[in-house]
Amino acid sequence: MGRFDNYYVELKGRKSDTLEFSFELDNKFFADIEGEEFQRGAVKAHVVVKKSGDVFNFSFELAGSVIVPCDRCLDDLEIDVETSNTLKIKLGEEYADDGDIVVVPETDGGVNIAWYLYEFIALALPMKRVHMPGKCNNEMTGKLKKHSYGAAYDESEDEGDEKEVDPRWAALKGLQIDEDN
Repeated sequence: MGRFDNYYVELKGRKSDTLEFSFELDNKFFADIEGEEFQRGAVKAHVVVKKSGDVFNFSFELAGSVIVPCDRCLDDLEIDVETSNTLKIKLGEEYADDGDIVVVPETDGGVNIAWYLYEFIALALPMKRVHMPGKCNNEMTGKLKKHSYGAAYDESEDEGDEKEVDPRWAALKGLQIDEDN
C-alpha cells in the first residue's frame, strides 16, 4: 500500500453523482509529501465530488494550521489556514492540465488528490511569514541587525512606521508636474 493511497478518488464507473471525503492531514502527511513550503501541521480537509456530465467538480474545504520557518529569524511559526478551492477533472486519453480542467487518463480511472491538498494549503499561506513584532528569536534578529547592509535592521519596518526621508528626496516632493506639456 502506497503512502497516498487513502487520497485516491475513483472516478470511472461511479454509481453516485456525489461523493464526500474527510481527511486529517498531520505531520506524517506533510513529511511524506516532501513539499518545500512546510513539512508539519494539522489540517482538516473536507472534499465533495459532484459529477456534472463528463466533468467531476471537486470542492475542497481546508482548515487548520501549518508550521513554517519565520522569514526573519527562521524559528518555527504556526500559521492558521482556512481556504476553499475547486478543481475540475475529467477522464480522457492522456494527462493534461490546461488550467481550467485537469484531464486524467481514463485507463487510470481516478485521481490522487494528495498533492492538490498540499498545494491548496501552500497557496493559502501569506507571502510574508514573520512573527509578531518582538516575538522573533532575539539572538537571530541581533545577528540580522549586525550584518544588515546600510542602516541597521529595525522590526518597526514591518509595523508600518515611517522612516525619516532623505532630505534630497524630501525636496523633490515639493515639485509639481505640469501635465499639460
